[in-house]
Amino acid sequence: MKIIDYPDRELMALSLADRLASELSETLRMQGHASLCLPGGTTPGPVFDTLSGVDLDWAKVAVFLNDERWVPEDNPRSNTALLRARFLRGPAAAARLIPLYAAAPTPEDRLDELTAGITPHLPISVLLLGMGADMHTASLFPGADRLAQALAPDAPALMALRADAAGEPRITLTARVLKAALRLHILITGADKRAAIERAASLPLEQAPVRAVLSHATIHWAE
Repeated sequence: MKIIDYPDRELMALSLADRLASELSETLRMQGHASLCLPGGTTPGPVFDTLSGVDLDWAKVAVFLNDERWVPEDNPRSNTALLRARFLRGPAAAARLIPLYAAAPTPEDRLDELTAGITPHLPISVLLLGMGADMHTASLFPGADRLAQALAPDAPALMALRADAAGEPRITLTARVLKAALRLHILITGADKRAAIERAASLPLEQAPVRAVLSHATIHWAE
């Protein structure tokens, strides 16, 4: 686990956006296509604002979320809606969005279809994750109903999970897919999350699911 400390959040957002853009550009040069996997929530918004304006061949980039709440885009808790508003605009509007939600009563109803959409874009070229103070990442929550399966080496690419802390049912990439990313970054802010991610390294995996990816990750932190 490598931690990069930044003097403030603004510099972190600018530096991280530049690094993600450089990694995408390198992948496009080498492979002709790339995949970019991004978190929901408000913390990465400033990164999205900068990255979306970078001059890349975005039409050759597939973009998808780490996870999604099982709600439609007109719901204020939709990560997809946030991604459209903060990232898929300007030059980045040309990127191809791979959905993690489709209208149905439960995520299980559309799981096979959504998995088929994601699979051609694996392994992930560039992955940005967040982490909660409870040490969850994506929707791998401590106490989730199928967490052990989602953390297993033979997990499917996508799973539906439910946890008290999650609110709605979730659909999430599993640990196997996350840690197979070619470039893996975690963005956190505040003293509580810094302490949590350092503590996670010594805790059992099901208590601290983020530990599944720590050995592969660069952590970006600012107070």
